[in-house]
Amino acid sequence: MSKDYYKILGVKKDATQEEIKRAYRKLAMKYHPDRNRGSKEAEEKFKEINEAYAVLSDPEKRKLYDLYGSAEFERRYTTEDIFRGFDFENVFKDLGIDLGAFFSKRNKKGGQTFVFDLGEIFSNLFRGPFEEESSPFGSYQETIQTELPLTIEEMIRGGEKEVFLPGTFERVKIKIPQGVKEGQVLRITKKIGPTLKNYLFRVKLVSSSYKDFKVEDGNLIIEREIPITSFFLGDEIEFTTLEGKKIKAKVPPMTKPGAKLKLRNLGLPLEGGKRGDLYVVLMPQMPSYLTAEQKELIKKLKETGL
Repeated sequence: MSKDYYKILGVKKDATQEEIKRAYRKLAMKYHPDRNRGSKEAEEKFKEINEAYAVLSDPEKRKLYDLYGSAEFERRYTTEDIFRGFDFENVFKDLGIDLGAFFSKRNKKGGQTFVFDLGEIFSNLFRGPFEEESSPFGSYQETIQTELPLTIEEMIRGGEKEVFLPGTFERVKIKIPQGVKEGQVLRITKKIGPTLKNYLFRVKLVSSSYKDFKVEDGNLIIEREIPITSFFLGDEIEFTTLEGKKIKAKVPPMTKPGAKLKLRNLGLPLEGGKRGDLYVVLMPQMPSYLTAEQKELIKKLKETGL
């Protein structure tokens, strides 16, 4: 579900930074956990307004949010991206929030040192669409899932596709295995600072040059219009397969509209290296107009009982 950060803070889209700050402080004090102990609703609201403020208080993030819109912004940017650079200590200090719960103390010669664990803050206050695994060295793994839209042709042929890494402006090429199936997950792993980011791209079938196609158990069903005379006299039609090859298929005489031509092993990839079949549904190609000669011929056919 998309989030309207302006609506969450109760400000207009042209609100100044000072107006945004005032609105945030008012709501943060209202929904502060200490003032609403045991209230799950207040806790969620508190998380929500902090996320909204983290975006709208940052000119660059706000600009991107306004540019992309709510849904696209949330698709591109993770919770970690949203709170990166956000001054937790000053904001929470102003609101009377004790950060001690999010710091770990270690004894050293000469006193104490505090280790700030950003991952723990995210996991406790701002849970988002990623998973974290803490390591003994203070680094953690982040798993980000998103969809990878592919046409049927791309799934069959494989190759490479350039994509944006979610939450960044970085474009990378992802390898598409030949015969990849819908729902299959492709992974890209990148080390960014102390964070090992696992990008999981789940394949989603989208439209292609084959219009009005259907998929049934690995079989691909498409429609193809042919002249009306071809149904009576038979014909040979040519079309391009998903692999880009041109093939010809025969239409038998006296074929009924809606009949299917079955072309083996030209459908989608199946388990064990097999392929489904391609079914071509034959539909009559109706002319937009008739010439005088064509009208006379049709009248004569009608007179013969056709």
